[in-house]
Amino acid sequence: MQKLVLCLALFAVAYVHAQEDKDAVILNSEQDGPHFDGQYKYGFDTSNNIKVSETVSYRTNPQRSNDEDALIKDVGGRYSYTDPKSGQTFTVTYTANENGYQATGDHLPTPPPIPAIIARALEFTRNQQAKNVKVL
Repeated sequence: MQKLVLCLALFAVAYVHAQEDKDAVILNSEQDGPHFDGQYKYGFDTSNNIKVSETVSYRTNPQRSNDEDALIKDVGGRYSYTDPKSGQTFTVTYTANENGYQATGDHLPTPPPIPAIIARALEFTRNQQAKNVKVL
């Protein structure tokens, strides 16, 4: 019986939070584009404290200026939301381009630091490559 009561209580809490988000409305919205060259930007804010913005632009790839892959798409933006349980606001800032998707935020995990011996080896390799020395 206790398990049933606990399950019903958890369901009720989840239902209330879902109803709050279901009734959220857009408070502010901006859009510029898409333009003839594919560039655009947009953003919006909602009543449940979600904020989103994104910009897309293109630049020439200097290594492939004569073929169909001559343009590099750069996407940058951010979004934030408030955790309904803790009240804490989480913000993610991101970029996406030829180097892939890269997100940053105080709440996101980060890789451990590179050990000093590996950092020295990487620096040595970069220096040798700069001198055009073949490194195995």
